[in-house]
Amino acid sequence: MTAVQLPAATATSTRTLLTCAVVASPLWAAVSLGQAATREGFDITRHPLSALSDGSLGWLQIANFVLAGALLVLGATGLRRVLHGTPGGRWAPRLVRIAGFGMVAAGCLVMDPADGFPTGTPAGMPASFSWHSIGHMVAGTITFLALIAACYVLGRHFGRAGNRGYAVASRIAGTALLVGNGWAMTGGRYGTVTLAVGAITAMLWVSAVAARYRRTA
Repeated sequence: MTAVQLPAATATSTRTLLTCAVVASPLWAAVSLGQAATREGFDITRHPLSALSDGSLGWLQIANFVLAGALLVLGATGLRRVLHGTPGGRWAPRLVRIAGFGMVAAGCLVMDPADGFPTGTPAGMPASFSWHSIGHMVAGTITFLALIAACYVLGRHFGRAGNRGYAVASRIAGTALLVGNGWAMTGGRYGTVTLAVGAITAMLWVSAVAARYRRTA
């Protein structure tokens, strides 16, 4: 079972929407990793990428979250159109949209400074968390769960379509985030690294799927 064929005018707008999903994840990853490599005091083996929203340059990561999330929300509409009537065609776009809204919320709700970042912050975690830091963690959890589920639903979609390669890749992407997030949540060593790898892997896979259907929309 393959994606539906769309009228020419609808196909054009659908390709535009899918472009949003194609761009969202590489943009977020590039801006996040670029800052991780250059921001003073940031150590990706100790600090989550979300911590980049703190400090004098925090606005850049906040904007990164909000923009990438908005692009995913728009891209989900394109995915809904091309996947309509196929296995997983209803839930995969919904989950991508939820992840997009979660990213927007995570950008607006900033983490508390912690563990030496930004520079001058005391070592270790704060004794208590602010409401916006708790909100960020809730938004992040929703985003991760939605991305994990979206990858597994896409695995079912491609499996039913007979595309074994894409089905396996979808499940690997979902599992990478599931394991990475789980390791970070349990306080595993380098948990911030496994979380970053998992999140970027799952997000980039959503962009790859959008790129695939953009070519045939």
